[in-house]
Amino acid sequence: MAGRKILYITTEMAPYQEESNIADMVNKMALKMHQAGNDVRVFMPRFGQISERRFQLHEVIRLSGMNIIINDLDQPLIIKVASLPGERLQVYFIDNDEYFKRKEFYFDAEGSPFADNNERAVFFARGVIETIKKLNWVPDVIHLNGWMSAFVPVYMKNYYKNDAYFTNTKMVLSVYNEQDAKLADNTEEILKFDNIKDFQTLDHPGFNTFTSAAMEMVDVVVKGDEFLEGDLDAAFNNTSTNKSEYINPTEIEKIY
Repeated sequence: MAGRKILYITTEMAPYQEESNIADMVNKMALKMHQAGNDVRVFMPRFGQISERRFQLHEVIRLSGMNIIINDLDQPLIIKVASLPGERLQVYFIDNDEYFKRKEFYFDAEGSPFADNNERAVFFARGVIETIKKLNWVPDVIHLNGWMSAFVPVYMKNYYKNDAYFTNTKMVLSVYNEQDAKLADNTEEILKFDNIKDFQTLDHPGFNTFTSAAMEMVDVVVKGDEFLEGDLDAAFNNTSTNKSEYINPTEIEKIY
C-alpha cells in the first residue's frame, strides 16, 4: 500500500520517549508506512523532557498563534516540528507552557495525577484537529495511540460533527495498558462548555473511561498490547466496533 495520507496521533514516540510500548509501536508503524511510500505525519505533545536542542525542534510560525479556549480560558497554541532522526518524516509537537512545560507526563513527584490532565487532553486533541485543518492536509487514516488521543474522536463526533473536513477519514484506535487515573470533577464542565453533553463517561471521568468510550467512535480498534487488562479488556471484548487482536507493527497496513 502506497500513496495514502496517514496521521499518527500519539502521546509517545521513540526516540523522543523511550522504554515504552506505545513509543516503540508508533515509531515502527510510522516508519513502516513512511518507507512504503505513504505521506505520514505524526502529532504528539511536546512534554518537558523532550530536548528541543537534541532533536532540533523549531517553531512553525505560520501554524502557531491560534488560541484554544478551554472552559472560557484562552490558551496559546504553539506548534513545533522536527524530522524523525535519519528519516524525512515530519513530527509535529503540540506545545503550551501552561500544560506541557513540566517534566512529568501525567503524575507529579508524589505520584498524584495533575489536576489539569483533562484540560491538557482537550487542548491536545483540539490543537491537533485545528492544526491539521490549517495545514489543509486531509488524512485518509488517523491512527490514535495513548489515552489523550481518545479525546480526538470525542471532539470529532461532537464539537466538529458538522465539519465535513474529515468526512472520508478512517479512524483507528490502538489500546494499551496505561496507568489509569481519575480526571478532575470539572471534566463535565469543560466538555459542556464545548457543547458536549449527555456523555456517559462524564459520570466517572478517567484515562481508561475515555479510551473505552473512544472505542465506540472509531472505525477499528486494535490491541496495542498483546493482552489487555481490566476495564480495557472488557471494553474491547464488548465493543461493537470492528476490532483486531495485537498485530505486529510491521504488518499494520492490514488494518488500513
